[in-house]
Amino acid sequence: MSASPGVNPAQPAARSWYAVHTFFWTRAAITAVALLATLLPTHARLEREGASPLLHDLGWPIDLWARWDSVWYLMIAEQGYHGAAETLAFWPLYPALVAALGAMLGGHDLTAGVLISLVSLLGSLVLLERLGVRLVGGPSARRAVLYVALFPTAFFFGAVYSESLYLLLALGAFLLAERGRFLPAGVVCGLAILTRVAGVALLPALAIIAWRSGQRRRALLSLAAAPLIASAHLLVVHDTRGSLDDLYGAQALWQRHLSPAGPLGGIWHGLGKAWTTALELGDPGGPDLLWPSELVNAGFLVLFVALAVVAWRRVGAPYGLFAALSLALPLSFPATPSPLLSLPRFGLVVFPFFLALGVLGERTRVNAAIVGISAMLLVLATVEWVRFGWIG
Repeated sequence: MSASPGVNPAQPAARSWYAVHTFFWTRAAITAVALLATLLPTHARLEREGASPLLHDLGWPIDLWARWDSVWYLMIAEQGYHGAAETLAFWPLYPALVAALGAMLGGHDLTAGVLISLVSLLGSLVLLERLGVRLVGGPSARRAVLYVALFPTAFFFGAVYSESLYLLLALGAFLLAERGRFLPAGVVCGLAILTRVAGVALLPALAIIAWRSGQRRRALLSLAAAPLIASAHLLVVHDTRGSLDDLYGAQALWQRHLSPAGPLGGIWHGLGKAWTTALELGDPGGPDLLWPSELVNAGFLVLFVALAVVAWRRVGAPYGLFAALSLALPLSFPATPSPLLSLPRFGLVVFPFFLALGVLGERTRVNAAIVGISAMLLVLATVEWVRFGWIG
């Protein structure tokens, strides 16, 4: 069993009713905001973004959870990887589940995607509470559950995106490893990588827990199940397209390129872009004052770096490493012309950030500030999402 700081292997699992209650009331609140946002006027250009028939299913109460990248997941669910090369940037487990459930629902893939995301979120909150009790204690764990459910980009948890599924699998892998069940942890880790390539950040962190276990060699070998399972995607792509060339070049199609300076390159260019954006505020044709993406992304970058440090010190080295690697990966592949593109969404699934916040929120005023600021930004972001504004 791991000797991570704060872990008490003999401590019973936390009861999950808080997580369940938090799931229902936060999703009800986010849904209410989203439905009210549909009453606001929408720019004609933004309306055209939703012209794809894949983004329409049972009517607007369901359709509003399909925006932007949702079309790629739905395209994969319908056609596999036979279509545009851009689809190869999206890994297969989530769209495969959407296709399977959609077939059971009579071809309603969009509805299937929403259901999978919501069920995965419920499971994620339950597991976060249980794992958090082991690592940081009950009060901090419950605050972490609340913070992730109210995070400014938490509306993605109910959308046709893979965030909820990935978070569920990442938490499951860590919880299994903490319980000494390394083979199931390796299997779940492999499934997480099949959901998002960023899941590779799980392996080094899980390896630390395995190294600290009583059966070090057996534990480490068990984790080898992860790359074996993840390699199934390479076989599928090769069988579908005849080579892996398109897979290797998929990120370039989305204007992401490896920085020679690694994550430092993303940080440098991201902060530089934020400074330029700040100078343009108020100018005609300047950034949107409701959600100035470059400034917002830079703010989240600073926050995530700080939380990664706190996670390492207060939650444990495996969790700090997972947080650091999860942040380093997108920073090493900055987008053009927005180097920190989607960073608030990427951070949404890095659960050690929220465990760290749960620890920091022990003081009543700090807790109130976190909840208040996060909820306010969540409302703004949800409104923008519904109106086809770009959020993450």
